[in-house]
Amino acid sequence: MADPSARSPRLEDTPGAWPEASTSKLPQYPSSDVSEPQISQSQPFTADRPISETRNDGHSPSDSTAVPSPEESRTPGPVFGGGDGNGTSSQDLVEEEIDRDDHVGGYEAIKPAKSNAQERPALLSKASSKAPIDEEDLYRALSRRRTNVSSTKSDAEAHEEMAEIQRLMTRMFGKSRREHSEEEKTRHVGVVFKHLTVKGMGLGAALQPTNGDIFMGLPRLLKNISTNGAKAATGKPPVRTILNDFTGCVKPGEMALILGRPGSGCSTFLKILGNQRFGYEEITGDVTYGGTNAQEMMKNFRGEVLYNPEDDLHYATLSVKNTLSFAITTRTPGKASREEGETRTQYVREFLRVVSKLFWIEHTLLTKVGDAFVRGVSGGEKKRVSIAEAMITKASTQCWDNSTRGLDASTALEYVESLRTLTNMADVSTLVALYQAGESLYDLFDKVLLIDEGRCAYFGSTTDAKAYFEGLGFTCPARWTTADFLTSVTDQHERQIREGWEDRIPRTPDQFEDAYKRSTPFQKNIADVEEFETHLEEQTRLREAAQSEATKRKNYTIPFHKQVWACTHRQFLVMFGDQLSLFGKWGGILFQALIVGSLFFNMPQTSAGVFSRGGVLFFMLLFNALLALAELTAAFSSRPIMLKHKSFSFYRPSAFAIAQVVVDVPLVMIQVFIFNIIVYFMANLQRTPSQFFISMLIVFFLTMSMYSFFRAIGALSKSLDNATRVTGVAIQALIVYTGYLIPPTKMRPWFKWLIWINPVQYGFEGLMANEFYNLEIQCVPPNIVPLGPGVEPQYQSCTLQGSQPGSATVNGADYIRTAYTYTRANLWRNVGIIIAFWLFFVALTMFGMEIQKPNKGGGAVTIFKRGQVPKSVTKAIEAGEKAQDEETGKSVPEKLGAQHYSSESESESGVKGVARNETVFTWQNVNYTIPTKSGERQLLRDVQGYVRPGKLTALMGASGAGKTTLLNTLAQRINFGVVTGDFLVDGRPLPKSFQRATGFAEQMDVHEPTATVREALRFSALLRQPKEVPIEEKYDYVERIITLLEMEHIAGATIGDIGAGLNQEQRKRVTIGVELASKPELLMFLDEPTSGLDSGAAFNVVRFLRKLADAGQAILCTIHQPSSVLFEHFDELVLLKAGGRVVYHGSLGVDSRDLISYFQQNGGKKCPPDANPAEYMLDVIGAGNPDYKGQDWGDVWAASSNHAERTKEIQQITSERRKLTEANAAKTDDREYAMPLSTQINAVVKRCFVSYWRTPDYAIGKFMLHIFTGLFNTFTFWKLGNSSIDMQSRLFSVFMTLTISPPLIQQLQPKFLQFRTIYESREANSKIYSWLAFVIGAVAVELPYSIVAGSIYFNCYYWGVGFPKNSFAAGYTWMLLMLFEIYYVGFGQAIASFSPNELLASLLVPVFFLFVVSFCGVVVPFIALPHFWQSWMYYVTPFRYLLDGFLGVVVHDVPVICAEDEFARFSPPPGQSCQNYTQAYIQQAGGYVVEEDGLCKFCQFANGDEFAAGFNVFYSQRWLDYGVFWLFCVFNFMVVFLCSWLYLGGWKKVKASFSPAAKKQKKAAEQQHDGTVA
Repeated sequence: MADPSARSPRLEDTPGAWPEASTSKLPQYPSSDVSEPQISQSQPFTADRPISETRNDGHSPSDSTAVPSPEESRTPGPVFGGGDGNGTSSQDLVEEEIDRDDHVGGYEAIKPAKSNAQERPALLSKASSKAPIDEEDLYRALSRRRTNVSSTKSDAEAHEEMAEIQRLMTRMFGKSRREHSEEEKTRHVGVVFKHLTVKGMGLGAALQPTNGDIFMGLPRLLKNISTNGAKAATGKPPVRTILNDFTGCVKPGEMALILGRPGSGCSTFLKILGNQRFGYEEITGDVTYGGTNAQEMMKNFRGEVLYNPEDDLHYATLSVKNTLSFAITTRTPGKASREEGETRTQYVREFLRVVSKLFWIEHTLLTKVGDAFVRGVSGGEKKRVSIAEAMITKASTQCWDNSTRGLDASTALEYVESLRTLTNMADVSTLVALYQAGESLYDLFDKVLLIDEGRCAYFGSTTDAKAYFEGLGFTCPARWTTADFLTSVTDQHERQIREGWEDRIPRTPDQFEDAYKRSTPFQKNIADVEEFETHLEEQTRLREAAQSEATKRKNYTIPFHKQVWACTHRQFLVMFGDQLSLFGKWGGILFQALIVGSLFFNMPQTSAGVFSRGGVLFFMLLFNALLALAELTAAFSSRPIMLKHKSFSFYRPSAFAIAQVVVDVPLVMIQVFIFNIIVYFMANLQRTPSQFFISMLIVFFLTMSMYSFFRAIGALSKSLDNATRVTGVAIQALIVYTGYLIPPTKMRPWFKWLIWINPVQYGFEGLMANEFYNLEIQCVPPNIVPLGPGVEPQYQSCTLQGSQPGSATVNGADYIRTAYTYTRANLWRNVGIIIAFWLFFVALTMFGMEIQKPNKGGGAVTIFKRGQVPKSVTKAIEAGEKAQDEETGKSVPEKLGAQHYSSESESESGVKGVARNETVFTWQNVNYTIPTKSGERQLLRDVQGYVRPGKLTALMGASGAGKTTLLNTLAQRINFGVVTGDFLVDGRPLPKSFQRATGFAEQMDVHEPTATVREALRFSALLRQPKEVPIEEKYDYVERIITLLEMEHIAGATIGDIGAGLNQEQRKRVTIGVELASKPELLMFLDEPTSGLDSGAAFNVVRFLRKLADAGQAILCTIHQPSSVLFEHFDELVLLKAGGRVVYHGSLGVDSRDLISYFQQNGGKKCPPDANPAEYMLDVIGAGNPDYKGQDWGDVWAASSNHAERTKEIQQITSERRKLTEANAAKTDDREYAMPLSTQINAVVKRCFVSYWRTPDYAIGKFMLHIFTGLFNTFTFWKLGNSSIDMQSRLFSVFMTLTISPPLIQQLQPKFLQFRTIYESREANSKIYSWLAFVIGAVAVELPYSIVAGSIYFNCYYWGVGFPKNSFAAGYTWMLLMLFEIYYVGFGQAIASFSPNELLASLLVPVFFLFVVSFCGVVVPFIALPHFWQSWMYYVTPFRYLLDGFLGVVVHDVPVICAEDEFARFSPPPGQSCQNYTQAYIQQAGGYVVEEDGLCKFCQFANGDEFAAGFNVFYSQRWLDYGVFWLFCVFNFMVVFLCSWLYLGGWKKVKASFSPAAKKQKKAAEQQHDGTVA
C-alpha cells in the first residue's frame, strides 16, 4: 500500500513534476494491447476540427464502431497483462493496492478499446501529414448500431437508408457546415472542474407538523431557547457538505457515467456542472467550459451548458414535429453561421429531418407528445424527443439526470446509444447519471465517476474502474454488471470483500476518497486535466479570433421579436391541439350567456329596470373577469416547461409572457363576442351600433387586463397555494369596490383607495356611462310617489336618485351622476386607464417570469411523528447537528436512508412467522377484449398458467406485451372490456373474498401521505385480517412484518411524498408491507416492484421476495428486463409476446438452462455464455423490434410438447386440489369485507382526522381565508347607519358572505379527491373497506373544521357591521352561518364526487355557483325576475332561503332615516299638508314623508322590514328558511353519496342490469359455477 502520509498531488503542483514512479508510464497507458496510432502531440486542440477526429478508438476507422453493437460488446476482448511493450498490465495499474499473488488470471476488457481520457492525444489538424478519417466512414460507423436492428431488411434497403442518413448528417454536422459556421467556431467545448466543493443547508430528519403546532409553537420555542440557547433555537439550520473536492475533466466527444446510491450527490454534481447553481449555500472551486468560467458562461453563453432533469417536460397537446420545429426555430443561427444561400426555413426543415432520422422518430412526427391524460408517443419515444431537443441546442456540455427511470432495458439502451451518437456527432461533453446500468450501457461510456455520500470514490476510465476496486480488495460476483459492482462497493451491506482483506479495504466515504487520491487513476486524472488545459489555451485563442459582435454573447440565438413570434405560433398550436377544452370552454360560455340573458330578459327602459340594468352590466364584466381565474392553474402547469426552455436558451421568459398575451387577443375576442352579443340583445340594452361596440371594447380590454392580472399573480407566486390565497382576497376587493355593491360616496376612507387601483371599477363606470348617458327613464310604480286615485302628475315625483320634482321621467346621465358620481366625460379616460393597467400587468408578468428560478436545491427529509423518533435522531433534530445530502436523508444518525439488513439467520426466523399458504391458483383460456373506435382489440389471447406456494414466478414480456394487463386480469381488477376464461383457486371458482385474500402491490406506491409506516400497516391488518383475530394479535403481526422488512428505524416516519418523506425504496417496502400485513391467504401479486429503483434497492426487493417465497408464499410478479443476478432468483416464468400470447411458461432451471434450451431447440439463436438470459429471450422472440421477420413464437409454443405438458399439469392440479380441499370447502371465509361496516367507518374516519391534523397548511389556509374575508367584510361595511343605501349595504354585506364559498370549495375539493384516489386505485380493489366508509370519512372530517372556521368568521364579521346585538338575532345568524358552512362543504364535495380530476372540479365550481347565486333575488330582485324563472327556479335555489333568513333577521325593526339625496321631492296640492296628501299611499306601500320649505320629502322605507319586503323577504318566514336550507344541506350530501357510488362502480352495475350481453354472461358464469361445484 502507498504511504498514507504522502501528500496527494494537487493541480497547483508544477506540471510534469510528478513522482517518477507513477508518472513515467502515464502517457503510454492503453486500455488494451491494441497500439495507438502515432499522432503528433504538438498539434493544437481546436474547436473547429472535423468531427471525424473527435474520437480515437484505437481501431482503424473502417472496422470500428463508435457505438459497439451488443455482439461486439460480448466478444471477449484482449486480456490485461498481455499488452505490448508500450502498455502496462492491470497489475501495474493498481501496483500500490494489490499484491501480484492475489490476482491470478487475466481480466477481460469490457469493450473494444476506446479512447481513455489520459491517453487522448492532440487530434489531427488539416496541416498534419496524416490524412484525416473520411467523414463518410464515421457516419457509417455511427449508424452501424442500426444494422443489428435492421438485419431483416434487404441489402439494397439498408444501403439506401444508410446513404440517406449519411447525407443528412453531413448537411448538419459535416465539415462544410463547421467551416462556414461562426457559431461552431466559437463554441466552448470540454468541461474542467477543480476542487469543486458544494455546501447546502438543512437536516436529514424533521418532525411531522400538526395543527397543535399553531398553539404549541411558541411554548416549544421558549423551551428550546432555555435549553439550547437563543442562537441554536433561532439560527439557521446547519450547513453541510454535499460534494467534497472533486477534480477532473470531460473532453469533447467523451461521455461520463455518474454512479452512486440515491442520496450520494449525483444530482447535485450534474446540476453544478450544468451551471444550475441556485439554492446552494456555498460553491467553491473552479468549473470552466472551454476555458471560460461558470459566471461568464451564465452571463454571456448560457445556451452552451445544459442540465436535463429526469422528467420529460413537453406540451402534451403539441405534436413531435411541432415540438422539435419550435426548438430548431429558436436555435436557428444567423446568415453568418448557415450554409451559403440557406434560408431559415430550409435550415429548420433539414435539421428536423436529421434528428428524426437519427433518433428513429420519423414515424411519430405527427403524433402528439402526450402525458398521463393525453394519448401520445411511448415512454422511449418521448425520451428520444428530449434528446433530439437537447441536440438542437448544440450545447457543448450536457448533463442528464437519471433519465432512464421507468424505461425497460432495450429502450434504455436505445436512449444511451442516442446520447452516444449525439456526443460523437456534435462533439460535446456528456455526463449521465443512471441508477440501473446494464453492461451494454456501461460499455458506451468513456469515463465513470463514483460518488459515495458526497466524496469522490473514483473518477477515470470505465475500462479501469473494475480492476481498481478489485485491487482495493473487493470482488465482483459472477454475472454482476460493472456498474452494479461499482455501486455496491459504497454500500456496507452489499459489498463483497476478498478473503483476507476484511481489515484492509476502505469502508467510509472519507477512506474511499483518501484511497483514490493516493492511486494511479487519480494521478492520471490530474495529468489528463493538465494536458487538456494546455489545449484550452489554444482553443480560447482561436475562439476569440473567430468571434464577431454576433457571437460575443450567445444567450439567445434569435432576436427578441422573433422569440415572441415563435412562442406565439407554438401557443396557438398548443391551444388548438386541445380542441375539446377550447370548444368546451366556448360551449360553457354560450350556456352561461343564455342563462344570464334570460335572467335579464327584455328589461324595460323604465325605473323598474334600472337596478337590473346596472346588474347586467356588472355581470358582463364580472363573468369575463372571473373566467381569467383559470389562467392561474395554467400558469403553474406550464412553468416547468418554460424554465427548461429558458435553461436551453430557446427564448426569454418575457417573450413567452408577451406571446401568451398575443394569443389571448383573438381568443378573448371570440369569448367576449359570444357572451356579449347574446346577453346584450337578450337583455335589451341600448341598441345603437356605437353603444354596442363601445361596450364590447370595454369588456374586451377589461378581460385582457384581468387575464394579465391573474397571470402576474401566478408569475410572482412560488406555489399555487400562495397564489390562491392572494386571489381569494383580490376577487372580493375587485367585486366589492366596483361601485355597484357600494356607491363610491358610501365607501369607508380606509378602503376607498381600492377603487382607484381597481380596473373593474373603471370598466363599470365606462359601461354605465355608455348605457345611461342618453337614456330617458320613465318612472313607473312603485317608484312614483304618491300613488292613488285623484293624484295629479305635477304633484308626483320619482324615488330614483337624480329625479326632478313634478317629473315622471329621470335623465339617465343625472341618475348615474347622483347615484354613482359617474359621467360620460370620463369614458375614454377610463378605457385608457384599463389599457394602462393591462400593460402594467403584462410588464409585471414579464418581470415575474424573468425572476423565476427552478426548484431550490433542497432535498428529501425523513419526517417523524412526534414521540416516535428514534433516540439517535431526536438529538439531531433538537440541536440541528447532523445533515443530509440533497437527494435523500442519508446521513442522519442510524443512516435513515439506508436499510439495516439483518443477518441471514435473523431474517430466516422472521420469515417463518409470516403466514404461508397452500392454495394453488390456476387460469386457463383467458381472453380479454376491449372496444376501440375501429371495432374491438384483443389484448390477451388464450393465456394459461398457475402460481404455486413456495415459488417465485416472473411475468415478463416487451413493453406493450400485456404484462400489467394480465396481472390485473388475474387479480380481478379489470373493470372495462370483456374477460373470459377459467380462474380457479384449488380447482374451485374464485370466492367472494378473493380480492381481499390476495395481496396486490401496485407499481405506483399510493399511500395516505400523512400516515406513519406503522399506522399504514396497522390499518391494513385491522381491516383485512378476519374479524375473529383479536386486534392485539393483528398489531403484533404488524410489528413482525416491520422487523422482517427491516423498517424498525422508520416505523414512526410518515410516508409523505417524494422529496419530503420516504425515499423510493422505502416506499416500495411499505407497499409490500401493507399487503403482507393483511396476511394474504391465497397469493401475492406485484406489479413492477423494481421500477424506478437503483440496482442495489432492486436487488434487495427481489432478495426479500425470494425469502417470502421460500417461507411458503405464492408470488406472481411482473418485472422490467432484470439483470441476470435478479433473474436468477425466480423459479418460474410466464413470457408474453406482443398481442398478449404466451411464448413460454415453465421453470427457468439453474442458470435459466430450461428456458434457454427450449428456445435453442425450437430454432432460436444460440445464447452466448455471458449473455443475460432475460435479454436473450426477448431478443429471440423479436420483442421491441418492429422489423422482426422470424417465426411466430406464440404458434411455436402452442404446438410444443411443453405447452401440452403444462395444460395437462394444470388439469391435474385442478382435480387433485379440488379433492384435497373438499372437506374444508364449507369452512371457506367467503365474506367480501373482513370487518363489519361499523369497524370500517371507525378506522377510516380516524385516519381522515389524523390526516387533517397533520396537514396544518390546510387548516391555516382555511382559517386565514375566513379571518381575512370576515375582517374585509366588516371594515368595508363598518358601523352601517340607517339610510336607504345602508339597508342595501346590509343586503350586499350578507351577499358578500355567500361569495367566500368558491375559494373555500376550491380548497377542499383536492382533499376529497386525494382520499378518493387512494381508495379507488388501491383500497377498493383490495376490498379493505367499502365506498360508504370512504364517503363518510371524507365528509365527517370536513365538518368540525368548517364549523370552527365559520365561528371565527362570525366573530370577525358580525359585530363590526352594525347588525342587531340582541341574543336572538346574533344566535340565529350564527346558526344559519353554520348551516352555510355545512352547505358549501356538501356543495363542493358533490361537484368533486362526479369529477374525474381536480382541474375539471375547479372549473365546474364557478359554473354551478353562478347558477345558484343568479336566482337568489339579489342580482335580479324577485319582482324583476322573468316569469319563467320566477315561477320555479327562484323556489329551488338554496341561496334564496339563506339570504331570506340572514336579511330578514338583520334588518328586522331597524328604522330607516333617508339621506338628503335619497328623498323623492314633490309639491303637495294647494291646501293639503304632506301628511294628508300621502297618508293613504303610505299605509298601502310604506315609507314616510317629511315637509320642508313647502316641499314634501318622501322616503321609500320607514323600516328595514319594508326594505326586505321589496326583495320578497319576510321576518315571519325565518324558521321556514332555516328548515328548507337544512333540507338542501342534506340533499347535497345525498348527491355526494349517490355520485360517489355511481363513479366508483355503481354506474357499471346499473348499465349491466339493462345490458342483454351482461345478463347472458352472468347466467353462463352461474351455470359454470354450478357445474364446477357439482
